[in-house]
Amino acid sequence: MMAALIFAVSFVTLMMFFVSYCRSLMASSSLHTLSTEVRDVTGIAAWASGRDYTRVLQLLRLCLERPEDRAGLKAVGLYYGLLNLLQNTIARIMPSLNQWAERERAGCANFAVVVLDRRIAFNREILGQQGEF
Repeated sequence: MMAALIFAVSFVTLMMFFVSYCRSLMASSSLHTLSTEVRDVTGIAAWASGRDYTRVLQLLRLCLERPEDRAGLKAVGLYYGLLNLLQNTIARIMPSLNQWAERERAGCANFAVVVLDRRIAFNREILGQQGEF
């Protein structure tokens, strides 16, 4: 019984840390100004919606990876999945929780757009170094 209690407390603490980490990643990306290329490619003017996340991920797969973004993108992707699960279960009963989950999903999508912007700049830099750009 004590082991189950320790496991539950540890899991809740880990989830609190994970959510805080993901929200800090998303907050840091909210200050980034999107380039015109990313706005044109994605069709997102200023702020992405939660539905844009999967489309932006597809665009991200077309670009070369930046090693610095890999861990953050995986963490935010997992957080996005948890938010989808929350929105499809508990949030259907509670409208305020549904609105919060949608705002968080939009933050995840905005983070992915900022990563796309960084990858496009990284790809452009690599092409410039090779003399092709």
